[in-house]
Amino acid sequence: MSQVIDHPKNAAIFNKDAERVSWHDKALWHVREKRDVSAASIPEWEELRSLASQIKKHTLSKLDHYLLEFEAKASANGIKVHWAEDAEAHNQIVASILKEAKATQVVKSKSMLTEECGLNHHLEAQGVSIIDTDLGERIVQLAGEHPSHIVLPAIHKKKEEVSALFHEKLQTEKGNNDPDYLTKAARKHLREKFMKAEAAITGVNFAVAETGGFVVCTNEGNVDMGTNIAPIHIACMGIEKLIPKMEHLGVFLRLLARSATGQAITTYSSHFHRPRKGQQMHLILVDNKRTEQLNRPKFRASLNCIRCGACMNTCPIYRRSGGHSYEHIIPGPIGSILSPGKDLKKYSSLPFASTLCGSCSNVCPVKIDIHTQLYEWRQIIGKEQSLNKTKRKINQWTGTLMAKPKAFHGFGKIARTSLRILPDALINNPLNVWGKQRDLPEAPKESFLEWYKNNEQHES
Repeated sequence: MSQVIDHPKNAAIFNKDAERVSWHDKALWHVREKRDVSAASIPEWEELRSLASQIKKHTLSKLDHYLLEFEAKASANGIKVHWAEDAEAHNQIVASILKEAKATQVVKSKSMLTEECGLNHHLEAQGVSIIDTDLGERIVQLAGEHPSHIVLPAIHKKKEEVSALFHEKLQTEKGNNDPDYLTKAARKHLREKFMKAEAAITGVNFAVAETGGFVVCTNEGNVDMGTNIAPIHIACMGIEKLIPKMEHLGVFLRLLARSATGQAITTYSSHFHRPRKGQQMHLILVDNKRTEQLNRPKFRASLNCIRCGACMNTCPIYRRSGGHSYEHIIPGPIGSILSPGKDLKKYSSLPFASTLCGSCSNVCPVKIDIHTQLYEWRQIIGKEQSLNKTKRKINQWTGTLMAKPKAFHGFGKIARTSLRILPDALINNPLNVWGKQRDLPEAPKESFLEWYKNNEQHES
């Protein structure tokens, strides 16, 4: 039986370091603000979002057709296409390709799919050296951790921690925290890995059914370094990454970088259509329960996700609890929709890691109704009794109270009065989780309903 993830407990651990919580929150909100500025510079931004959503919806409705079209075109281009039903099949395919070529030195660009499949551990167990070449990914790999964010994998680490890690693993100067120095040290270290690589593994951001080609977006050029040197290129792709035509690509490229970091476009959008002369190019199409999600009408739109991370940057819970608290490869709001589809019992706490404020849905470039789907999962989890006892009892009590209007309004009046007259020491007690890092707002003298009725009478 898989261990049940306890997000509140994990968040409490992250919250013990108040300074880290503060700068983690500010750093991600800064990215969110950059996204807002960038999006506002495009007059047709909302039209782009609607168009992207419609393209994705159409593609998912004919996914089998487009997958077969893509396979035929890619094969005709000289790409060897493989199909993997689950993570184990994916890992075995990669391992068999490397084994046949007797390749043991591998470089990998950032790929959340390979993280999802646990590819690194699988290959390392077989004696393969696999090096993540995205700087953030390499930092967490050296630290023996998973990424805490899908776009900013090491956002949870301070530069002092990176310096100490590089001193231990790469023999850099002790105490030298200069980001420029650390970046150059990482570049020198990775360049040696690129030169020795016998195979390069990449993810896929978008695959085009019409052409049989695919696109990988990076800011560091590490994909191009790996694939242009190594004699074998293995691309790993979730089946939902497909778009029908080349003319659709521009829509998503304009949305992706602006939503992720506020950039107009990623520095490198590398197109691959066929292997270069003398090179092997493999592409693995991975399901791993995506068709199960496709068959859930209320959650199907979650497969529209283009992995920009915008929902994480804006989520007040993610910003203050850290990506590792979710214990899922895709953390944050979108991960809290996807993870219950993988294992409802294990990830039953994640749909509750949200205020349901809707900010995640507002920034999603493909208009996924994230907060609505989080609410839907809560209903399912509640009905299947997967909640812990405390949360279940609170929900039952709250439901009973809210079903009796007189009792609810009476309780509200008592609570508002108590908050106004009781001393702070009593209100901010250990049971008041909210009060650990902030004061409660001043309680009003009347409820909204009372205010509305009073003002309605005045207006009439």
